[in-house]
Amino acid sequence: MELREHGGRGKGDDRMDEVIEPVGSAETKGTTGEFETDGVTRATGAAGASLRISGTHFPVRTLGPGRRFAVWLQGCALACPGCMSRHTWDPLGGSDRPVPSLLALWRAALAAGADGLTVSGGEPLDQPAGLGALLTGAAGIRDEALAAGSAAADLLLYTGYEGEEIDRNPLRTAAVRPVDALVTGRFRIAEPTALVWRGSANQRLRPRTELGRARYAAHLDRTDEGPRLQTHLAEGENDVRLYGVPLRGELAALERRLARAGIRLDRRSWRP
Repeated sequence: MELREHGGRGKGDDRMDEVIEPVGSAETKGTTGEFETDGVTRATGAAGASLRISGTHFPVRTLGPGRRFAVWLQGCALACPGCMSRHTWDPLGGSDRPVPSLLALWRAALAAGADGLTVSGGEPLDQPAGLGALLTGAAGIRDEALAAGSAAADLLLYTGYEGEEIDRNPLRTAAVRPVDALVTGRFRIAEPTALVWRGSANQRLRPRTELGRARYAAHLDRTDEGPRLQTHLAEGENDVRLYGVPLRGELAALERRLARAGIRLDRRSWRP
């Protein structure tokens, strides 16, 4: 069995016992957890754009408030030591997806009651043009749904770059413009934290809009000492996926529980 993990920076989308990959299998069948869609959304700036992704999933409850549609981008030049999502580093891994097809999944997630969109990786800002098209299109679809009477849904982006590294780069600056909140900073394995939705103490949660401040202000310094992983077993597949940002020792404790149950892991995404 292979165990892969997906989450935010420092991450956690650990798929356990079986194949644990970035959520790709369900998505490549046209599904993301609770909904299916064959539609393609033609959002401004999105029609010709594509992204290399590791996977998608809905609903994710461990990478931001509420039930969220999550997209993990593939490729990471930062390669933080101790990262649990090493399978997302290779820029040639994963699969190419047209941005309109991802926006179709986002529209379906909103119709199914999604509270927000979370984009992580990999390193999303290593694909700034496609990321910008995705986030701009997602914001437009969100605003249309809000005008039609749906509840507000926020856009959250995880990046290993610091705020000043984003500000110095026009492409990155443009890409993040639509987001309501950012989690920034390299994952540092020597600085564990219990801060929610963050993998190490240096990482910052940065609200950027009125909606972002309303939704995230109460969580800036909030800690969580409980389990922070969501488990997903893909039907018909030999894998288990874990979504979230685990506390230090949480993955090792999981492995011990599996071993006691007689379950052997062949591969783990956070080990070479």
